[in-house]
Amino acid sequence: MEPHEPDLSAVPVTAVLAALADDVRLQIVRALAEGGEAACGSFDFGVSKATRSHHLKVLREAGLTRTRAAGTSRLVRLRRDEVDARYPGLLDAVLAPRPPA
Repeated sequence: MEPHEPDLSAVPVTAVLAALADDVRLQIVRALAEGGEAACGSFDFGVSKATRSHHLKVLREAGLTRTRAAGTSRLVRLRRDEVDARYPGLLDAVLAPRPPA
């Protein structure tokens, strides 16, 4: 069974921004933007498996990622083109390198 992935037109920008407001989810989005599709289990940001699954679910339900089955693995990718079309410049702004503190 494939997980529910909303049409971006049904996702309010506030849901997208809320999903991106968490540091772990932002790290996941950055990793996907840099490396492309990745197995769900490959993300190790110092959180438990259950917490990682929760973060991936939030990203998927906010319309930021797609998940597909590949055997017993679940592969995740950023919906970059779709998000850029719906919210131009948003991911560029969020993923831009941070200036030194």
